[in-house]
Amino acid sequence: MINHKKYMKYAIKLAKKGIFTTSSNPIVGCVIVNNKIIVGQGWHQKRGSEHAEIIALNMAKKLSYGATMYVTLEPCAHYGLTGPCYKKIISSGIYKIFISTKDPNPKVNGKSIKKLKKSGIKVNIGLLKKKSKFLNREFFKWIKTGNPWINLKIAMSLDGKIATQSGKSKWITSKKSRNEVHKLRAQNTAILTTSKTVLQDNPLLNVRVQDMNILDQKKFPKENFVQPIRIIIDSKNRIQKNHKIIQITNKILLIRLKSDNKKWPKHVKQIIIPPYKNKINLILLFKFLGTLNIKNILVESGSLFASSLLSLNIIDELIIYCAPIILGNNSKPIFLLNYIKKISQSKKIIFRKVFKIGNDLCMKINFKKSSK
Repeated sequence: MINHKKYMKYAIKLAKKGIFTTSSNPIVGCVIVNNKIIVGQGWHQKRGSEHAEIIALNMAKKLSYGATMYVTLEPCAHYGLTGPCYKKIISSGIYKIFISTKDPNPKVNGKSIKKLKKSGIKVNIGLLKKKSKFLNREFFKWIKTGNPWINLKIAMSLDGKIATQSGKSKWITSKKSRNEVHKLRAQNTAILTTSKTVLQDNPLLNVRVQDMNILDQKKFPKENFVQPIRIIIDSKNRIQKNHKIIQITNKILLIRLKSDNKKWPKHVKQIIIPPYKNKINLILLFKFLGTLNIKNILVESGSLFASSLLSLNIIDELIIYCAPIILGNNSKPIFLLNYIKKISQSKKIIFRKVFKIGNDLCMKINFKKSSK
């Protein structure tokens, strides 16, 4: 008997190699097996490059004839930056294909499956479906809703504080945790912060591969990597050209209620978002950012902005780095939610993953959906 799950698991493992470089595209892995031997394999390496299926078919060549293909996502069925994959799969002589999950993109969504079936290829759908859907949960949300997936990253003390009473927050967590944040940044299309954070910390908010651990540096795909867009909520036009974040020429979006008359560098663009109660309308903002092909956003901010996102139910995943220190009652808490008076009003969470980084803990948290 052929262990089909084994080959799909390997395709999922291959797909993960594209996690830093596919931008607005999904991550996809593909394996071709002929007579229980892997004759072709590939993963989507960057937006605009050949898809996983094509790379695997090019490797397998004539050995594709009569073979079985395992792919984590339905092959594309439309012309974009590349042509439709299903056509080459049909012409290759593939006998059977296992597709882990359908592509929710309306341009695809079952269309290539119909074409493959019509051509006589045996099609199996749903093998390790949950794993493959989770792999592209950010892409799926963006495609279905138009809104980016929002990751909120916070470093805190054991008693849930993110800064001392005077606002000092460097450094709550260890160097190992801070290095891990560069990997986290690299997995997002954009990094978002507020002018308050920029004025207080004067950060760069870029990915610094040299600050990752040595093993990650060796594996990091530098040749295909594009720095995330940096987004600054700046409703009072407080950001100036002399801030460190402006000095690095990766793309920056200044989110404002009104533009100024300054001549900004080419990599800086002012975006005007209509207000809600004299503040940036965050619902409109994220909907707009989705139209820019921004699939996922990492938010790095203080407690006020984090609390606004939490109150609006905008956060999809909360990533907390917890240090083994206690800062005390007068320090700044992680969230400010004054409206919660009883347990029934609390935000319900699911601990998706908890692990140690040096002496710190990293907690990856999702929010339970309301039953209403």
